Amino acid sequence: MRMIFLSFVAVLLASGPALAADAAVVPGPGPQQLIEKVSQDLLREIDANRATLNADPVKLRALVDRVVLPSFDADYSARLVLGKYWRTATEQQRQRFINAFIQSMMRKYGNALLEFTADRLAILPFKGDPTADRATVRTEVKRDNGTPVPVNYTLHTTPKGWKAWDVTIEGISYVKNFRTDFGAEIEARGLDAVIERLEAEGGATAEPAPRAAG
Repeated sequence: MRMIFLSFVAVLLASGPALAADAAVVPGPGPQQLIEKVSQDLLREIDANRATLNADPVKLRALVDRVVLPSFDADYSARLVLGKYWRTATEQQRQRFINAFIQSMMRKYGNALLEFTADRLAILPFKGDPTADRATVRTEVKRDNGTPVPVNYTLHTTPKGWKAWDVTIEGISYVKNFRTDFGAEIEARGLDAVIERLEAEGGATAEPAPRAAG
């Protein structure tokens, strides 16, 4: 009996790390698979409706919301953009900023992708630690003239799976760029003025963007 008991304990100890690793597994697809699917789905729909989407920004925004936002951590991205101003903002200001900011970011992202086609998308080999809780997925899309454009996505793990929180196109990070621009504007005009400008740009009657925070 003693030998059986010791053997049982040994098995439990040996299986401990594996059980812990299983518990830490992030639900859903990995970062590379997630970005590949989102990018392909979005570009495929842009290809099929390019003329309509070029003529109607509202339809383009609706498409980006439907395909991209479920895989985007809007709350986290907005907090990074506001930086120190997040701590002093009221809850109402935070929610208004998140909605207005994501409207602006998704609009710019959708407009940028109108230049690309699905058949010119390449998902580059993953570089990074597959066990880390952050990842960068590198893609490359060619313009009509054949010029390759790097479009990279920064993601992190959340209880709901991998979520993207930044997009970098041609070396320009949306989050860093917004943070610099908004920081200077907030210092000069105040947070409410920035929120009101973003809301006006997004349309006074625009519905709040559906968020998919981790």
